[in-house]
Amino acid sequence: MNADLENVSRETSDRLEAYAALLRKWNPAINLVSKSSLADLQTRHFADSAQLFALCPPEARHWADLGSGGGFPGLVIAILAAEAMPELKVTLVESDVRKAAFLSTVARETGVRASVVAERIESLPPLAADVLSARALAPLPQLLAFADRHLAPKGRALFPKGATHRAELAESLADWRFDLREHPSKTDAQAVILEIEGVSRV
Repeated sequence: MNADLENVSRETSDRLEAYAALLRKWNPAINLVSKSSLADLQTRHFADSAQLFALCPPEARHWADLGSGGGFPGLVIAILAAEAMPELKVTLVESDVRKAAFLSTVARETGVRASVVAERIESLPPLAADVLSARALAPLPQLLAFADRHLAPKGRALFPKGATHRAELAESLADWRFDLREHPSKTDAQAVILEIEGVSRV
């Protein structure tokens, strides 16, 4: 298992287990994750999401996760934050009402501080998030437009990206300026986490 989940408390572990059980229960009806990845839930989804939490600045108070889907990384962040950063509010944005209902159910049954917004990202008023995440949601240029709208002035975006991230970065530079740090993924040798600050249009 990824190191970020190795030393969690019993309470956090129980919350993650409750989340996994609900995911397996709901998945056949609304396809939250691919059937093949259910067998490797811990690494493919939980540990992959947890590594973003390690990049959360200690002063952050609002984390917004866009296109949360089955809750990755947003719900995992909320579960880890419940003990490690109880003052961190997590907002999960998911326009699919069935997936939003699932997210609300997990948040309620695990008792974590997460609010679910069942609206399209484009129609939301600015969220002023200290941290913004999105996993497997859109190409980087579109994610930067979301970051420009929804990040607080000194906020940072954390975007996990796969093998095509170099091409996406190159394409983004036509319209955007930003400060970038790349972190190698701990769960996928070809993937990275793009840590982005100072987003502005060219």
